[in-house]
Amino acid sequence: MNVILITLDSLNRHYLKAYGQPAGLDVLTPNLDRLAARSAVFDRHYSGSLPCMPARRELYTGTQEFLWRSWGPVEPFDLPVARAANRNGYVSQFISDQFHFFLGYSHGYYDDYHGFELVRGHELDPWKTAPLQAEDEPFLKQISYREGAPKPFNRAIYAKNVRNFRREEDFFAPRVFTCAEQWLEDNHMHDRFMLVIDSFDVHEPFHNPDSVAGMYTDEDTHDPDLPVWAHSGRTDKGHGQLSERQLAFVRSQYAAKLSLTDKYLGKVLDKLDEHGLWDSTMVIVTSDHGHYLGERNLIGKPAYNNYNVLAHIPLMIWHPQAAQQGSRIPALTSTVDIYATIMEAIGEPQRLGHGRSLLPLLRGETDKVRDWALYGYFGGALNITDGRHTYHVAPDESVPLYNYSTMYINPAAFFLPGYVPEQVEAGRFLPYTDAVVWKYEVKFPPEFASFRKAGYATELYDTERDLWQEHDLLGSSPELHDRMKELLRSALSELQAPPEAFTRAGVAAG
Repeated sequence: MNVILITLDSLNRHYLKAYGQPAGLDVLTPNLDRLAARSAVFDRHYSGSLPCMPARRELYTGTQEFLWRSWGPVEPFDLPVARAANRNGYVSQFISDQFHFFLGYSHGYYDDYHGFELVRGHELDPWKTAPLQAEDEPFLKQISYREGAPKPFNRAIYAKNVRNFRREEDFFAPRVFTCAEQWLEDNHMHDRFMLVIDSFDVHEPFHNPDSVAGMYTDEDTHDPDLPVWAHSGRTDKGHGQLSERQLAFVRSQYAAKLSLTDKYLGKVLDKLDEHGLWDSTMVIVTSDHGHYLGERNLIGKPAYNNYNVLAHIPLMIWHPQAAQQGSRIPALTSTVDIYATIMEAIGEPQRLGHGRSLLPLLRGETDKVRDWALYGYFGGALNITDGRHTYHVAPDESVPLYNYSTMYINPAAFFLPGYVPEQVEAGRFLPYTDAVVWKYEVKFPPEFASFRKAGYATELYDTERDLWQEHDLLGSSPELHDRMKELLRSALSELQAPPEAFTRAGVAAG
């Protein structure tokens, strides 16, 4: 059985016709539509660890990341899926434009593949160094460039990288999927292969070639007052503030980027058609998380409560022997289950119990693989769903928070390496490995305090009756609150979460 895993970063499920676009939203994704028509479409699939790289550790190593660790590398005790595939006779390839893979603070994710292709230049990838010119100023304004921003967050990096982009083929999703298309052309004859395509699109900036930028707007797409890269936060105040016109434009460019990504993803599906690979290949398409585009007055992916726009994500799986082809799967599933699914498909026993293989669902052998899905940012709100209700618990920040890793990670600013904690302990603190790791307290800088305090709240929603989570039931449904709180305690106990996770969430350990 061949395996193709395609991850589209920041993909909003409600922008896909397969998940019922809201009235007034008509985004063209014909290739995702045709994949959904033949695949099992999962209706209750949730993120786990957020954001980008914590989600990748779940996808590629099967570790429920955020309870123990911030954004970081593959650990020495992990079993990456590529390593497992290689020892089971697979030829493996990794293709991505996710620039975080290139940098030292999130290393190890592509090392085990037989081959890898890293497409340069997306977002803040330090790639091009030629100085900008006066004619670049309008675009600098469109990407909300701020003079004097620290280097890792200086958006002039992106302007330098893309200053000569003109054709569709210059942009990132076209480059990623063209690489994948060519790899399939050259390698489809292998007895068994695993191809992992990790597309950073439709991640911001929502910068598009002229051929698609006007698809969903009548605005001048080069107007410097219309951003393609808004600052994460609230749309009605603070640094994320946007006018209604600006917000509408951001949405239009997100939609255009999605349509462009879909167009080039279609070339990979075409190769499966051309070489008759559907009968021997499992194809998985999913995302790491969504992206707020004004919902709940939010833009980006701020680490507040993780509402369904961010956490309820798409998943489509084609399996040639599945009984559930072309059907909907209502079972609750989570990002970490993708690893378990691939491990079973390639014939590798799973070491960790964090994920559940979805193959029994696809084969029609069961209608459920889990009772809960846990998700969140490290140190932030703890979120759990039973598939219908979502319970969000604001952390008690008077309780110390610890990071557990074989290396020193900067938990408060994970884009910045070089962190050395003041005090550390060494021990076997992790329930899923005998390896000795460092344990050290996380110290958030003072400037984080007001942001974190304003962003978290304990809330409870019935998403079957309240799709957009607008009516908090916390004060009106005490029995439901007690049940969801007990579910959270049970989930943390099953995972053997660290003691502080229980205390910060206000639930009893055990």
